[in-house]
Amino acid sequence: MFIFGGLMWQKYKPYILSVLVALAVGGLSALLTSGNMNLYEKINRPPLSPPSILFPIVWTILYILMGISSAMIFLQKEKYPKEVSEALFTYTTQLFFNFFWSILFFNFEAYLLSFVWLICLWMLILTMIIRFYKISPPAAYLQIPYLIWVTFAGYLNLMIYLLN
Repeated sequence: MFIFGGLMWQKYKPYILSVLVALAVGGLSALLTSGNMNLYEKINRPPLSPPSILFPIVWTILYILMGISSAMIFLQKEKYPKEVSEALFTYTTQLFFNFFWSILFFNFEAYLLSFVWLICLWMLILTMIIRFYKISPPAAYLQIPYLIWVTFAGYLNLMIYLLN
């Protein structure tokens, strides 16, 4: 049983660790902005604004998909060393941009800067999808909901800037 458990750990370790890293990035960002999350309820919001309870649910799902996808890419490092390195660099960079967006938006209320930051994030996600696709199309497909959500977040962010 221990050997089986060890083999199971080795098989799923990259996925578990990658998902935990993605969730930790999102969780830390949420923790750092938690004192200002009530801002969303107080500001003028555009049509199609979802209820605030939806955000943590969607982001949790997206971080899990990000983690699974990045593990799928990581596991191809022997076959495509240069491509995997570039793809994971883009993944890490977009995580950095993702982490700081909510801090800019909620803590500093810098709506225009947040929107510009989000455009950079969107371009990084698109680049990541393209790089992932060259290595593993399924890994790239797992990132499409993230790109769609950030596109929607861009609409919300821009409209909040214009309305406030």
